Amino acid sequence: MSNLIFDYLKQIQEDVACIKVRDPAATSIVEVLLLYPGLKAVIAHRHAHWFYDHNMRFLARYISQRSARKTNIEIHPGAKIGRRFFIDHGTGVVIGETAEIGDDVTIYQGVTLGGTGKDVGKRHPTVGNHVMIGAGAKVLGPFKIGDNSNIAAGSVVLNEIPENCTAVGSPAHVVRQNGVRVDYLDQVHVPDPVKHEMERLQSEIDLLRTELEALKHKTGKETAEPKPEATPAE
Repeated sequence: MSNLIFDYLKQIQEDVACIKVRDPAATSIVEVLLLYPGLKAVIAHRHAHWFYDHNMRFLARYISQRSARKTNIEIHPGAKIGRRFFIDHGTGVVIGETAEIGDDVTIYQGVTLGGTGKDVGKRHPTVGNHVMIGAGAKVLGPFKIGDNSNIAAGSVVLNEIPENCTAVGSPAHVVRQNGVRVDYLDQVHVPDPVKHEMERLQSEIDLLRTELEALKHKTGKETAEPKPEATPAE
């Protein structure tokens, strides 16, 4: 029992220390402990998750919902969260029941780790270690975000992202992997899926028009050619 308490206190200490390191606006440990809603949400989740694991689900949900009302950060008590997890600002963050988050992860306001409504069982994403997810990003589905990867603000991630990658856009795609740019896009010039689809449809329409004009030309030419006169029977 004493080991569990020691580990719990050690986790809280690490959560506080990582905020002090990652947020330049944090001026003191006291400020982090008293005024950071992200830290309060994480501590409440660690309590709720313990009750969830010990099959006291109602109490677990009570703690998580009470925390959500106070912090505007909703973390399902079933979610598994690693060490040194930092929710910066935090307003509007939602983390689903089967989400799994590794160590040294940072997420910003408006992030959703959710499901698509099509899956059963494991429905929410798995986030690796040392991952950063930017403000407003939506990660939806039971796939993995690889270690050391970054998800740009506002991205919508619907498929697995490998390790050591940067992904941007809606739907998100990888623009950098292992420090090498694999696309010439950046966080401002993100792809427009509607525009791309319209361009594809326009290309198909142009091709059909060309084929139709060729068919009309062929049909008109055949109609214009005189038919050979019938040879009189002898």
